[in-house]
Amino acid sequence: MNSSDTVAAELGLTLMVPEHGGVPLTASLSYRGDDPFAIRMAFHVGMDEPVEWIFARELLADGLHRHAGEGDVRVWPGAGRDRRVLNIALSSPFGHAHFEASLPAVSQFLLRTFEVIPDGHETDFIDIEGELNALLRWA
Repeated sequence: MNSSDTVAAELGLTLMVPEHGGVPLTASLSYRGDDPFAIRMAFHVGMDEPVEWIFARELLADGLHRHAGEGDVRVWPGAGRDRRVLNIALSSPFGHAHFEASLPAVSQFLLRTFEVIPDGHETDFIDIEGELNALLRWA
């Protein structure tokens, strides 16, 4: 375990477009041991900077097995014949998007993040006092 480790993966997604089927695209997933609670998902959509979403690793892990999330990011496994699909719904003031991803691919990515920082040990790698002092300097 090393808090400076990074896990990255390219993830093939399908943007689900009502009445038009799906549009394939790729997103980059990344996890940094120095930010042990967060997963970053970046979409390269032809702009200079990618569109990046940051959400809890726990939310993604929970979404492998059941509906998870109540706000801007929701994740849930497919049902019936789609059990190998992971649904990811993102909402912002600019719109909503529903993606389908490979559940095994996301699961493999998460397993690699747990090798860097095991589940339940995230706080072992955060300097809480240092973080609070940094926040108080801005107050």
